[in-house]
Amino acid sequence: MDEPGVNRAPVAVEDRFGRPLKSLRLSVTDRCNLRCRYCMPEEDYVWLPREDVLSFEELATLAGYFADVGVEKIRLTGGEPLLRRDLSRLVRLLLQDRRIQEIALTTNGVLLAEYAQELYEAGLHRVTVSLDTLRPERFRRLTGRDEFARVLDGIESVGKAGFPDLKLDTVAIRGFNDDEIVPLIEFARQYQAEVRFIEYMDVGGANEWSMEKVVSCASILDDVRAHYGTVAPLPERGAAPAQRYRLPDGTIFGIIPSTTMPFCGSCDRSRVTADGLWYLCLYAMSGMDLRQPLRRGASAEAMREMICHGWAARQDRGAEERKGLEQVGLRNGSLIGIDRLREDPHLEMHARGG
Repeated sequence: MDEPGVNRAPVAVEDRFGRPLKSLRLSVTDRCNLRCRYCMPEEDYVWLPREDVLSFEELATLAGYFADVGVEKIRLTGGEPLLRRDLSRLVRLLLQDRRIQEIALTTNGVLLAEYAQELYEAGLHRVTVSLDTLRPERFRRLTGRDEFARVLDGIESVGKAGFPDLKLDTVAIRGFNDDEIVPLIEFARQYQAEVRFIEYMDVGGANEWSMEKVVSCASILDDVRAHYGTVAPLPERGAAPAQRYRLPDGTIFGIIPSTTMPFCGSCDRSRVTADGLWYLCLYAMSGMDLRQPLRRGASAEAMREMICHGWAARQDRGAEERKGLEQVGLRNGSLIGIDRLREDPHLEMHARGG
């Protein structure tokens, strides 16, 4: 198998809507140590076969092929990525390619205190921790686990290790944590972190999504203004998923309005599952198998061609299409039925990196 060109100038590729391929979410496992209601609420799932899960060397090789066609940013995801042993070794492998400008990690934080320092020393650039509530009893109800204290330890460890720009991701759910908007902003301020509120998304099916549970961007801003007064939007969103805002004292927070105000038009992201399926959209029903040609020894040129042709044909606007169903009264429940999820584990969000 040929190696990707680590010193090769990338050849940019655009999809049918002129969107470049700049960002890759790389899932390293489909396993998780929590059972969050909005992601993977059931205790047992059909897990990916161990022999299908890509090695770190295979993941780094794939990342190099994506860098060949313009990818500059990689986010390591899961499942819970820190369940994959020796993750810092993957970080070092990825950083051998100088075209990759940023490597970030999204984690639930349970194991972060144990690994933060070695990840920082390996060269990881940024960390995002999922934190949906500040109340231990709510955390237990949401996740099915009593791990709140360990998540707080993980958040504490980020600054101690030396990481800048900690982000906290909060899925806002009506009737569950929508009374914690201001407390979470205040909590983030203590750690010089930026909290990002994510509208509850109807991806997968086991999460029992409904529109009534969505806390909209407008509603979040109403709560923030009621407490702080003026909220000023920041202009530099670009392809980033979050619209960022500044409070009068300079505190910055973000909102990811995927459900009520989709941003498909600027999306430059795709995702590779732990077993090598490439999804062009979080809402996609199928992905392209990159594992088989990779393991068969396909040439670097053949791998690049697959990725280029796949992205050039991309016309996915999944969030916008789901939003459009509201107009005809068809956005009433989950995207995928639970029986189908059991047949194909790739269809649930935890298998494709969220």
